[in-house]
Amino acid sequence: MKESAAAFASRLQWRCSGTGAGTCREQPKWVIPMTRVLYTGTKNASSWALRAWLALRELNIAFEKSVVDIRRPQRFASLAKIAELSPAGDVPVLVDARVVIFDSLAIMEYANDIGGRSLLPADARLRGHARSLMAWVHSGMPNLCSGVSFKSSFNPARPRLTGIEASQAERVFNAWEQELSASGGPFLVGDLSLADLSFVPVGGKLLVPGTPLTQWPRAKIWVDRLMSREAGREWMRVAESMPPVDPE
Repeated sequence: MKESAAAFASRLQWRCSGTGAGTCREQPKWVIPMTRVLYTGTKNASSWALRAWLALRELNIAFEKSVVDIRRPQRFASLAKIAELSPAGDVPVLVDARVVIFDSLAIMEYANDIGGRSLLPADARLRGHARSLMAWVHSGMPNLCSGVSFKSSFNPARPRLTGIEASQAERVFNAWEQELSASGGPFLVGDLSLADLSFVPVGGKLLVPGTPLTQWPRAKIWVDRLMSREAGREWMRVAESMPPVDPE
């Protein structure tokens, strides 16, 4: 359930350090909740938050969820509230006790630090390679289907990829196939890692109906395996049940 603007604001309370009743010697400050809260956007529009969510869920880290409506026209008011927590003024944001961790990549790495197991390889070279894949995704994968959005994944009338987009998508599919061939699978660097989770929204937006992966057999098996994991399925079930987000 989405949190209203009033409810979101009520999660943060004013603190006054004045010594007398009704007085305040400092400018009031926001008091950050003492629980672990992940602020995300609406599930059919928030691909970056999905990555943070997946890392926390795969590592069985307990957290509360607060959905910030980032659809227009309420997007601007919602993100203005988030800017009171995070200088980036965007989702996802994780608040753990009094510490604010913003940006999906930072949250994924933090989840890996506090989780009971690691979602990065023990070998330093493989770990660096996994982080390279994560960084590629985090850069926005420039020049690769920039006109295809995650939110379009949930639009029943979504168009097929154009010829140029299909060619660009093939570069991604080739990269997946090569990584899986080099590692031997079942995931990109062997075991499930943050690199795999980073690509979940990418698969969602590129694998439009009519885009088979028959030329990339390892990638097809990997995509099916990755998309069938319960954490991702939980997010996608909610996203698919929501009204499509209008293109901006």
